[in-house]
Amino acid sequence: MSGIRINAGEGRGRKLRLVPGTTTRPVSDRVKQALFNIIGADIEDAALLDLFAGTGSVGIEALSRGARSVLFIDNSVEALQTLKLNLASTGYTAKAAVVRADALNYLAQPRAGVFDYIYIAPPQYHGIWREALRCIDARPQMLSAHGNAIVQLDPKEHSEVALSNLILHNTRRYGSTMLAFYGQANSTTSNHNGNTN
Repeated sequence: MSGIRINAGEGRGRKLRLVPGTTTRPVSDRVKQALFNIIGADIEDAALLDLFAGTGSVGIEALSRGARSVLFIDNSVEALQTLKLNLASTGYTAKAAVVRADALNYLAQPRAGVFDYIYIAPPQYHGIWREALRCIDARPQMLSAHGNAIVQLDPKEHSEVALSNLILHNTRRYGSTMLAFYGQANSTTSNHNGNTN
């Protein structure tokens, strides 16, 4: 991937730096565009948690499209340095919080926060997405009543996860990438509860 940009919103067209090396896997423009087409206007004034944030591409796109705030979590010094440069160059530093932490450890904290969207995209999948989902399921108050935990994963890895408080509402596949949307099981409606496909 030669470079990435903000696709839409007030920052449309601005370039983002990539994290050096191969330890991060930025979401493709196609998948990112599809993600925000699904979310639509619900991103406006939303609070988002970007786990395994890497370049910050998803969270910065959310800010460009009107999100109220984004909390970026990553454990890589190089990734966080790149992310901070991307926030500075796009002008979104004031609406962002950047924390160096292991994502799973962060989710286990009692005061992790409440979010409308939690984006889970481990750079090397290997089942980490399941662990992250289970952490959120154990503390469902992290997710707003009609919020979504969104997993980016390889379709070959997708399988049913035993959860008590979250349910799978929707899946979308784009080549070698799948997006899976999980919402509160006790919510009467979900923002994105269309048929799975």
